[in-house]
Amino acid sequence: MVWSVFAAVLADPETLPSPLEIGRLTLKELFSGPLLYNLGITLGRVVAAFILAMAIGTAFGLLMGRRKSVDTWFDPWLLFFLNLPALVTIVLCYLWIGLTEVAAITAVAINKIPMVTVLIREGARTFDPALDDMSRIFRVPRLTRLRHIIVPQLAPFFAASARTGTALIWKIVLVVEFLGRSNGVGFQIHLYFQLFDVAMVLTYALSFIAVMLTIEFAVLQPWERRASRWRHA
Repeated sequence: MVWSVFAAVLADPETLPSPLEIGRLTLKELFSGPLLYNLGITLGRVVAAFILAMAIGTAFGLLMGRRKSVDTWFDPWLLFFLNLPALVTIVLCYLWIGLTEVAAITAVAINKIPMVTVLIREGARTFDPALDDMSRIFRVPRLTRLRHIIVPQLAPFFAASARTGTALIWKIVLVVEFLGRSNGVGFQIHLYFQLFDVAMVLTYALSFIAVMLTIEFAVLQPWERRASRWRHA
């Protein structure tokens, strides 16, 4: 409603098109344009970077949370990468690796890994020592211990890192595409930015936001509630 009012007051579609105009352009791009293709490309990069970052970040987080010596050694590096600007990482990956998919996904994952590591480390620090003692006394097999002791305690932190990380990853993916890819939502935004086409910039930006909100409400939030359910049982 606020958007519609501002668009009517400005009465300048080139500066702020109305929601109806954006809706019309979205449907046009959806059925006869490259919207679905570019959404799929960007979503694929988000998924690849997400899996890579979650795997590496979880491994480092568990090690740092369970081993004091490892935490002492890697903590300064963790702080360094937490404060390293995403733009610097992206530019360096493109310069060192080239304008490739590997460079793009690596740059995104590097920006996400420290956040996952911090959250998983905090989760590992909250493990119940009595459960560890019990598993050792009864000689619980490692796989059984992982499944029934470690994973349930870590699940809420893993889910939280997935939720916060997804929001960060897709934003960085758009910057990666803006700077050095020839397809994807970020590339399309770059293209229409050069043409000063506000309507098409909003069309692609809002379309991908809608996709990520759908994933958030349909997948990530239910997963986080399920992962934390045992704590309230």
